[in-house]
Amino acid sequence: MPTALEIQLKTLPSSPGVYQYFDKNDVILYVGKAKNLKKRVASYFTKNHEYGKTKVLVKKIATIKHIVVATETDALLLENSLIKKLQPRYNVMLKDDKTYPWICIKKERFPRMFLTRNVIKDGSEYFGPYTSVRTVRALLDLMKELYPLRTCKYDLSKTNIANGKYKVCLEYHLGNCKGACEGLQTEEDYLTDIKAIRNIIKGNFKESLEKFNQLMIDFAAKTEFEEAQKIKEKVALLANYQAKSTVVNPSINNVDVFSVISDESFGYLNFFKIANGAIIQSHTTEIKKKLDETNKELLELFIVEIRQRFNSVSKEIYVPFQVDLGDKMKVTIPKMGDKKRIVDLSIRNAKYYRQERFKQLKIVDPERHVTRIMSQMKKDLRLLVAPRHIECFDNSNIQGTHPVAACVVFKDGKPSKKDYRHFNIKTVDGPDDFASMEEVVYRRYKRLLDENQPLPQLIIIDGGKGQLSSALKSLDALGLRGKIAIIGIAKRLEELYYPGDSVPLYLDKKSETLKIIQFLRNEAHRFGITFHRNKRSKSAIHSELENIPSIGKQTINTLLRKFKSVKRVKNATFDALKNEIGNARAEKVFAYYHPNKK
Repeated sequence: MPTALEIQLKTLPSSPGVYQYFDKNDVILYVGKAKNLKKRVASYFTKNHEYGKTKVLVKKIATIKHIVVATETDALLLENSLIKKLQPRYNVMLKDDKTYPWICIKKERFPRMFLTRNVIKDGSEYFGPYTSVRTVRALLDLMKELYPLRTCKYDLSKTNIANGKYKVCLEYHLGNCKGACEGLQTEEDYLTDIKAIRNIIKGNFKESLEKFNQLMIDFAAKTEFEEAQKIKEKVALLANYQAKSTVVNPSINNVDVFSVISDESFGYLNFFKIANGAIIQSHTTEIKKKLDETNKELLELFIVEIRQRFNSVSKEIYVPFQVDLGDKMKVTIPKMGDKKRIVDLSIRNAKYYRQERFKQLKIVDPERHVTRIMSQMKKDLRLLVAPRHIECFDNSNIQGTHPVAACVVFKDGKPSKKDYRHFNIKTVDGPDDFASMEEVVYRRYKRLLDENQPLPQLIIIDGGKGQLSSALKSLDALGLRGKIAIIGIAKRLEELYYPGDSVPLYLDKKSETLKIIQFLRNEAHRFGITFHRNKRSKSAIHSELENIPSIGKQTINTLLRKFKSVKRVKNATFDALKNEIGNARAEKVFAYYHPNKK
């Protein structure tokens, strides 16, 4: 007998719509949209979900409800409104706990222009929302410089002005207002300024620049140079603002641009509004993933929510990849030229925002920062656990002499220098990297096991498949195969090799995971080379002095303590040597370096 849930799955329609999952207590778990409800919902129950939270969600589903809609666009909008209303546990949401500033042009005779956070449906015009109050204030200051508008709240009706109800204030005498309250400025002239302001806010500077340039020429022709200079300063202000705003081809008009980048836990999304070749709005935000959502899913949610929030009516959007938004919206994926550049700029803004968040996180919540990096490494390297403790091995020998090895230790993505270890190769004759690697890996983990010390979650071998195979032999001998993850990194192309897999893994060159692995490898190399160099130097010093007949180690140490180097021993006088090591031995050392002298 099929269960109620199985019956629901079989009877779902193959239409666009929205589905809702509820648990046994009738608590909403998840809201989703679909082109085909039957296929989409069934996929939750037939797929083998890798991501743990999706498995948990599916286990909790007790009942399914659905709403059929006419188009995919309607499904998008309905999904968005239901998520905001019901706030299901497993849906990602754009948190917005602040009210953004708007520029309001008030619906009244001689309209005022001001910053507000409250949008009132009284017929007034609202431009925004802006994500920065500083941007709004800068824009308002610019408008005030260009077009003197009233700031008073008087009711400037025709009757009140005709009856002389109001008198001009200080703003008029300062040149910040043209005295509309006393009829010194006509409504037509005032509305012409409002029209110009409206165009500038929308990114259209052409008309205002042309008007000011003509005025400047007219004043100059009448030798009114002071007035011409004032207009010139306004032209410079406007041109400077336009230069800062314009980033793309002026032919790109009334377009929304969206982009996304993401990591293991978060998506970072950017929005631009383009009008007349200028970015007139920009917004970047972070979304916490709930069910390992794809970039496509995050971007679709972001587009619908932001267009609603920012009251966008653009008919075309630019995005870096295909998204499903229905037939009413023109979706462009630019491949080259100015359109491609503006999408790249949007992606760059998302990346910068991500970097800023990381820097802030490092300061405010270092543990969360470490957890995020470790989770990303776990995913990138296909590990079962996060690699909080990593050890990296490197062999050093030059021309087959003095083979040594180094082991460096990273904890929580940072060097733990007190745990670094050097190894003199004991059981291998000559330059045999494979046998040397086998020896040091065995010695390292034999000791950790004997001393009951914690083992790493990941071992990195500096070398390709050969060194990796040698290290695996030691893990096998110690019974640690499968208990510690181990990979090899080949130097030339940064190839990562896994046991039993002949095909290497290549990480993104800019990924944090690869950067940490490279840091580990470079540290191991530096640490090993330093040890090798010191050992070689000591060996070279001792070998030369040891060639002197009847001179022992004690005498050599005495000479080096006093003279610091072999060269100084060689250049020392007989008396200086005699004072340190006595007459008999001084004669032998002096004679060795100066055979023709007595």
